[in-house]
Amino acid sequence: MPELAEVEYFRRQWNAGLGGRVREVALHSRKRVFRGTNTRELIRCLTGARLLGSIARGKRMLFRFSSANATPAQSWLGIHLGMTGRLQCAAVEFRPGKHDHLVLYQRDRALVFQDARQFGRIQFDHGETPPLWWDEATPEVSRMTRGFFDTFLARHARPPIKAVLLMQSGFSGIGNWMADEILWRAKVAPHKQTGELTSSERARTFRATRFVARESLRIIGADDSDLPRTWLIHERWSARGKCPKHGMVLRRTTIGGRTTAWCATCQSSRAKPRDPVEVA
Repeated sequence: MPELAEVEYFRRQWNAGLGGRVREVALHSRKRVFRGTNTRELIRCLTGARLLGSIARGKRMLFRFSSANATPAQSWLGIHLGMTGRLQCAAVEFRPGKHDHLVLYQRDRALVFQDARQFGRIQFDHGETPPLWWDEATPEVSRMTRGFFDTFLARHARPPIKAVLLMQSGFSGIGNWMADEILWRAKVAPHKQTGELTSSERARTFRATRFVARESLRIIGADDSDLPRTWLIHERWSARGKCPKHGMVLRRTTIGGRTTAWCATCQSSRAKPRDPVEVA
C-alpha cells in the first residue's frame, strides 16, 4: 500500500502537466473509485481547464484546476491511492485499459490514474477554496510538533505504540513499513503499550518519526529501492529478514491488524537508549 513518500512520488508524476489545458477527459464512471462523485460534473468542469498546482497530505493528493465551464473558476480533484493506485504521465496517444479509471488528455501528454483493486478514491468539487473533505486538521508528519505528538499519544495510551503510529488521524501517511522503521530506529518494542513509554522512548520515537518521514520524502521513488541499504525496510519483507545492525533474524507478529517486524535485540526493554535516528 502506498505510504506518505510513495504518494508524494506519484503526485509529482503529473507535474509535467502543470499549466497545460485539459482537452479531453476519459473515465470509467461506474467504477468504485468514483463512489459519491458526480462524474458528469467532473467532465464538464475539467474539460478546457488548466492544471494549476497540487499538494499531498498523508495518503491523499489534491489537484487544483482552473474551471473553464463553471463558476467559481476553480476546481479540485482529490485522489486517494488506496492499495494499488498509481499516477503516471503517458504519451498523448495513450488509450486506457480496464484499470485506467481516469485520463486527462492535454496537448502533449496524458495524465493517468490507475487502480487495479479499486480501494482508492477520486473526489471532485469546484469552489474558491479547497473542499470540506480536504481536512487540514492533521499536521504533516514531517512538520509535526512535539506538543501535538505528546498530546496524541496521551489520548491513545492503551493501544500498543505500533497501532497508534498507524492511526491516520495523528500520523497521516504513516503505514506499516514506516511504523516498523520508526520503532526500530527509536529502539522501542512495537507491542509496548503507548502509555508505558518512558520519556526517553517518547523522545526517540518523535525524532525517528520526523526523520523517517523527511528522509523517505527526500529519497524515495516508486518503491523502496532508493532508500539506503542500512534501513530496516529492505529486510522486513522477508520471513528470514535480519536486523541490519545485529544480523539477528527479525521477529514477527500482528499488531493493529498488520504484520509487524522488529529486532528483539535493538528493541528490547533492556536495550541501551543509543539514538541512531540521524544516521541515514
